[in-house]
Amino acid sequence: MTELPNVHVRAEILAQALPHMQRYDQEIVLIKYGGHAMGDPEAAQTFAQDVVLLEQSGLKPLVVHGGGPQIGKMLDRLGIQSEFRGGLRVTDAATVEVVEMVLAGSINKQLVGWISGQGGRAIGLCGKDGNMVRARRALKTYRDPESHEEQILDLGLVGEPEHVERGVLDAVLKAELIPVLAPVAYGADGQTYNVNADTFAGAIAGALRAKRLLLLTDVPGVLDKDKKLIPELTVEDCRRLIADGTITGGMIPKIETCMYALDRGVEAVVILDGKVNHAVLLELFTNYGAGTLIRRG
Repeated sequence: MTELPNVHVRAEILAQALPHMQRYDQEIVLIKYGGHAMGDPEAAQTFAQDVVLLEQSGLKPLVVHGGGPQIGKMLDRLGIQSEFRGGLRVTDAATVEVVEMVLAGSINKQLVGWISGQGGRAIGLCGKDGNMVRARRALKTYRDPESHEEQILDLGLVGEPEHVERGVLDAVLKAELIPVLAPVAYGADGQTYNVNADTFAGAIAGALRAKRLLLLTDVPGVLDKDKKLIPELTVEDCRRLIADGTITGGMIPKIETCMYALDRGVEAVVILDGKVNHAVLLELFTNYGAGTLIRRG
C-alpha cells in the first residue's frame, strides 16, 4: 500500500503562512537576485517558483539581477581585456556594450523565461527603458597600500543612480506583471552606465517605498566575529560593526545599500543566502527568517 503524504501537516503549514501573507498583501517586495545561485539552473527554477508564488499570494514582487561572472566569461570569449584599478573592473566603451548585451539581453530574458515557465507574467526591462533610472558617473576611492592615502578611482562607465522615475514601474505593477530589471542606465550625458546591482536595487526600492528589500547573496547574512549569523540589526548597529571591523570587505557596500534604502522609506532590508532552497518564502512567510534583518532602529 502506497503511503499517503501527511496532508494535515501541509495544511497546517499553509495556515501558519496566512498572517504573513496578510501582512504583505498588495505590498511591494523587491528581490535582488545574484551570486552563484544565478548559475545553477535548479536553484533558478526554485527562485522563479518563489517569485510566482509571491505574486499569486497578493504581493507585488520585483526582481533586480546582477551578472558579474557571466559578463567576465563573455569578455573572455570575445577577447576583450579588462583593466582593473583598486581591484575593480574599469568599464570602457567596448566593455559597456558587452555589459548591456549580457545583463539587459541574455540574463534578463533567461530570468523572464524561468518566471514565465512557472506560470508568472514577467516583463524584462533595464534602467534605460522609459528613462526609469538616470545615472551619474560613480566616484570610487581606495586606500593606496604603499602611501596609505585615499585615491579617487576612475572606473570609466560605472554609474550610480541619480534619479528614479517610478511611473513605468507603477504601470507595470498595476498591470499585474512582474518586472525583471537589469542594472543598466543612461546618464544625462547620453552615456550608458553599468550600475552595481545592489545599488540599483536599493534605489528602486527606495523610490517605490518597498515593504521589503531582499538581497540574495552567497553568504547566510551578516556574521559576527565568530562567524555566527546575526539575525537582526539596526542602522546604528551596522555603523558600529563597520567601525569595529566586524563588517568588512564586500559586505560594507551591501550594508551601505541597506542604509540608503531604509533612509528613503523601505521598511526593512534582509541579506540572505540565495543558495538556500525557497529562502525568499522562508523569510517572508514563516516566523524563522532566512538571513539578517536590518531596520532603521
